[in-house]
Amino acid sequence: MSNFNSDDSKPFADLAQSFAARELTGKVAEHDRFPFGGFYEDVLKKIHEVGFLNAALPVELGGAGFGIEALCAILENISEVDASPAGIIFTQALSQKILMAAGAGKLAATLSASDTAVKASFVAFPVYVNPASTDTLPVAQNIGGDYALTGRIELLVLGNLARQAIVGARTGQGPDYSFFLVDLDGKGVEKSEPVFTLGLHACPAVDVTFQGARVQLIGEENAGPVYFEQVLPQMNAAAVSISSGILRGTYSEALAYAQRREQGGRPIVLWSEVAMMLADLSIKADVAAMCVCQSCRELEQKQIGYESRVCAAALHVSALACEATVDGVQVLGGYGYMKDYGQEKRYRDARMVQALLGSVPMKKLAMIRRLSEIGTNSI
Repeated sequence: MSNFNSDDSKPFADLAQSFAARELTGKVAEHDRFPFGGFYEDVLKKIHEVGFLNAALPVELGGAGFGIEALCAILENISEVDASPAGIIFTQALSQKILMAAGAGKLAATLSASDTAVKASFVAFPVYVNPASTDTLPVAQNIGGDYALTGRIELLVLGNLARQAIVGARTGQGPDYSFFLVDLDGKGVEKSEPVFTLGLHACPAVDVTFQGARVQLIGEENAGPVYFEQVLPQMNAAAVSISSGILRGTYSEALAYAQRREQGGRPIVLWSEVAMMLADLSIKADVAAMCVCQSCRELEQKQIGYESRVCAAALHVSALACEATVDGVQVLGGYGYMKDYGQEKRYRDARMVQALLGSVPMKKLAMIRRLSEIGTNSI
């Protein structure tokens, strides 16, 4: 279990831990076979029933009203077993927060109503990109007050499951963009088969082509960057928690294996080289858990420069997770590369999580630009 155990978040951490133990443990390799194997719709239904999909929505909008600290506790503990369901919850939370930032909270409540079928409540989003950092956004043309969308979005997460999606598009020649709600079953929308990505196989994504698809403007035109930057600190904290969960799972599995695997007449945990690797994994896992707690504290206090500090935590912990999963594979030796064990999947998942909200170089450049504006990232 994660070390993220504040009085406020512990009930949610316990709930997520028990859910993961009951619904995910022992089934991770099977779920990871998608898109070549079956999809775990039964698990998604239960995720919906316990309120994880609406964790980011306030109670007045029909959501669970858990808050960001509880959301992070849920994501961290689920990711310790399997990061793919956490990726689904992350995507749903990002879509809902964009809608609320744009003043479309009632629309978010309608789309995510708890009494609807699980697939009907999904809202897809391209979570692996910051729309401001790409030159290939679709174009939305205003035709008599209605908008027609033309272009292509790659890796639209949940696009094969959701009926609706939120996508960024440009309406003019400038750098700004707007967010639009798209009916993925409507005319002018063509979806690919689920893309076989490096990791997070059970958090599926599709490529989507728009050819004059009718779309609904969310919020104000060209205000997309404002809405995205408004929700970015909270979603960076959520990304920190997923990486932290992967790191904790990596350490736990490596330690358990080293304690039972014998070589040279004794458990390999007693060999100094293995012990040093496990010590490093333990240190990284504890640092990551601390970063989750501090990120939530930063979001609560909102002191000058907190956005950059939370972004720094996301960059640092995701890098730690990528490093740690390499060692996690090595501790298991040849077994570390087998799908029957969780380490090779965590290796792949860590790199997908590192790309949430944009590529690492683009996130670093954005952070430096922000620091140049405020002058410091210190309290």
